[in-house]
Amino acid sequence: MLPVVRRFVLGPAIAVAVAAVPLLFDVHAASAATASVRVSGKLSVRTGAANWHRQTRQLKNGNKVNIVCKVTGQYVRGKVRRTAQWNRLALGDYISHAYVSGNPNLPTCAAVDAAKAATPVQTVVSQPWSVVEPNGSMTTAQFIAASVPGAQQSQREHRVPASVTIAQAILESGWGKSALAHFDKNYFGMKCFTQGVYANGCKTHSTAECTPAGACFTTNASFRTYASVVNSFRDHGALLATNSRYARAFNYTTNANQFAAEIHAAGYATDPQYTTKLVNIMAKYNLYQYDLR
Repeated sequence: MLPVVRRFVLGPAIAVAVAAVPLLFDVHAASAATASVRVSGKLSVRTGAANWHRQTRQLKNGNKVNIVCKVTGQYVRGKVRRTAQWNRLALGDYISHAYVSGNPNLPTCAAVDAAKAATPVQTVVSQPWSVVEPNGSMTTAQFIAASVPGAQQSQREHRVPASVTIAQAILESGWGKSALAHFDKNYFGMKCFTQGVYANGCKTHSTAECTPAGACFTTNASFRTYASVVNSFRDHGALLATNSRYARAFNYTTNANQFAAEIHAAGYATDPQYTTKLVNIMAKYNLYQYDLR
């Protein structure tokens, strides 16, 4: 995002189509592993890799399960661990790995399995970090859950707190409803002065830009396009990590609120309420829980 202007890309948001991707090799039954679940109460088994999918049955603490393969889905804080991994069982349904005792060496599910696990509004199985990508058709809870893997990947690579990345994605893309987010998977308004290492191209959009003095005008600008939302998140992290103007913020990588204030002060946005808006989003949805420690 440019530090001196605010941009509003013009264009409607429409339903996201299912992505067409090549199938991977199938996983054979011989690859299955037996494990037990650890829960307080009962564990719901679901038709897909997220808690918003339909429940098929319930498991009690200590029940044995036959796991065939793993996929990436909703991030869950469970009895055993915190993880975005979900396991496909022999019957074809799924449980969160957050409740599985032990850590069996599981193969990654074939693309046909991952597609079944994903939410119907969008299926992306070509990226290793996230089966379900955030998009404008999701509920707020779904959007946040789908954003966690990409934000955490950006934090691993570039040290930007995941909570800040998710909050900025929410604010900059309007919960994934902006034209840039829908058409180009560009969640942070990244312009295409150069393509960079994460983008896969550039596209011109009609956009409204405003100077710090408040004078706004319509113009055409070139924006980066991405093959995946994860790469948009990673590119955002790379911008903050490599631009010297934001260097001070990286003294506060364990203090998300201060990190947000520092990038704002360094010129990330001209909106005088930008820090307040980010902090309010982080607090309202407890995004701090997704920061890696």
